[in-house]
Amino acid sequence: GINAEYGTAFKDKDSCPKQKITKETPNNETRSSFSRINTMFVAIVFGEGKDHRYSDGNEVPLYVNKIGPYSNPSETYNYYSLPFCSPRDTSAQRKVSFGEALEGAAISSSLYKLPFKVQIPFKELCSVSLNKTLIDKFKKAIEEYYYFELLYDDIPVRGFIGTMNRESDTSKRFFLFKHLVFTVLYNGDRVIYANVTADLRQVQELKNEGDLIVDFSFSARWAETTVGFDDRVQLLTDNFFSAGELEIHWLSIMNSFVLVILLTGFIAIIIFRVLRSDYSRYNRAEEEEEGDQEDYGWKLVHGDVFRFPPYKMLFCSFVGNGAQFLCLTFFLLILAVIGIFYPGSDANMRSAAVAIYGLTAGIAGYVSSSFYKKMGGEQWAWNIILTTTLFAVPFFIVAGVVNLFAGYHLTTTEIKASVVFLVLVYWLLVGFPLTVIGGIAGKRLASNFDAPVRTKIVPREIPPIPWYRRALMQMVMAGFLPFSAIYIELYYIYASVWGHAHYTLYGILFLVFIILIIVTACITIALTYFQLSMEDYRWWWRSFLSGGSTGFFIYAYSVFYFFYRSRMSGSLQGAFFFGHMASVCYFFFIMLGTVGFYSSLVFIRHIYKNLKCD
Repeated sequence: GINAEYGTAFKDKDSCPKQKITKETPNNETRSSFSRINTMFVAIVFGEGKDHRYSDGNEVPLYVNKIGPYSNPSETYNYYSLPFCSPRDTSAQRKVSFGEALEGAAISSSLYKLPFKVQIPFKELCSVSLNKTLIDKFKKAIEEYYYFELLYDDIPVRGFIGTMNRESDTSKRFFLFKHLVFTVLYNGDRVIYANVTADLRQVQELKNEGDLIVDFSFSARWAETTVGFDDRVQLLTDNFFSAGELEIHWLSIMNSFVLVILLTGFIAIIIFRVLRSDYSRYNRAEEEEEGDQEDYGWKLVHGDVFRFPPYKMLFCSFVGNGAQFLCLTFFLLILAVIGIFYPGSDANMRSAAVAIYGLTAGIAGYVSSSFYKKMGGEQWAWNIILTTTLFAVPFFIVAGVVNLFAGYHLTTTEIKASVVFLVLVYWLLVGFPLTVIGGIAGKRLASNFDAPVRTKIVPREIPPIPWYRRALMQMVMAGFLPFSAIYIELYYIYASVWGHAHYTLYGILFLVFIILIIVTACITIALTYFQLSMEDYRWWWRSFLSGGSTGFFIYAYSVFYFFYRSRMSGSLQGAFFFGHMASVCYFFFIMLGTVGFYSSLVFIRHIYKNLKCD
């Protein structure tokens, strides 16, 4: 059930919370200090400045947020779209943070009242009259496993709205939960944890026998805990990883890490041995003055290997954005590792991503403009404009189309026009100016390209290349190995982002990210060497495409996950999933493509610097 996934399950009326959440551990003091720092950071950056202290009998804010099919996390609707007990004015909503607004939160007032430390054995909420239309609406929601989400002192509280018994293929019985049992943990004058379950002894069967009168009610139990307020976010962590599964997860990651180290080491040894052999052969030929023997292999293209690529403005813009994305990913992972993004803080992560994206825009402008100047580009203003729009414009287009789907279906995930306007203003007033400033700095500070060998005036003719060494096959080989290093982690990330689990192993994620960078660099260097050995000097775009090809594998896995690993369905959820994953994979394509290009550039500079050429 959903309660087991989001917290401690209370099976009967008199059961108590599990002991493990109140048990002190030896590292509690250290963890508490770290949590205080995290709480201060979150309060400063994301604006959560509530005191969360209450006296006995004080009203604790309880809001309703959303409902929707459990299998489709992006398909959520306003809580009052179903005929639950509602206040007179359902349009009144709590002020949401920027991150919550990006999530499409619709936090509204509620009739549920749970005063601080007040035991409520039973309390009637309201009576609702249901006609056939409303009954059918509830039936459809129950059949699609609708869940609801409440916010109690900013703690997410979730539960199902009902249950269904399938007696046969044609006979189904629907039961609506009409009595909710709230269990709240407190420490001193603060709320630590909240959970909700349904009393299965008080349900309403939904029959097509005329109108129904449903009496909704609730009760509340309070229990004291020793968990501190700074550690209460730890209680939101579900049992996504059991002890055995976590051990297997670590073993699989370490296995991938060892394999990657061995494989990259194997590739490096082979490349260096081959290079050493090439150097010996070339130097021996020069010493013996074999003028009648023509050079072959990568030495033969020394006069063309540093010939700048076509569409160099577009190429430099890709590289600039990739450098920015590397910094953005690194900063986000650092914040996650130190514990800023606690379970259920998806809104904070979105806010941080938007903020860091704007603040790192200067890196994209600097790198792009610097390379463009080194390549002899003169239209630097257009280069800056292309750099700042290369990712942002496609992203806004995809997000806009997805938002139109959400608006058409009247979901809460529709981002309001005011929030979209705020993001655009932030991009125009922060991201774009920083890109311009970085571009100007890159143009003025850029040095000469300083290739280790001279480039010939007339390009050399490229010999016929076998089909298995052309760009498409090279991209397949280059993308498969990095993807194989991260696919294990992708499942857990997808289950968190496109499900209801909480991903908390950011240390493992950071390690996997480092592995991804190393493998991408090594495989791209190896393929670049093989390409030059075939006397094909068009390595600039090829190295970028080879490094970025992992993004296509990630998208292919996304298609597999949607149809075979998840229970997501419907055009609305499909639009959210495939639209947003297209933007994510485009992000990885640019970032890893930059890694492939930079590593190949360093490698090629090194091998030609040590080569004696005429």
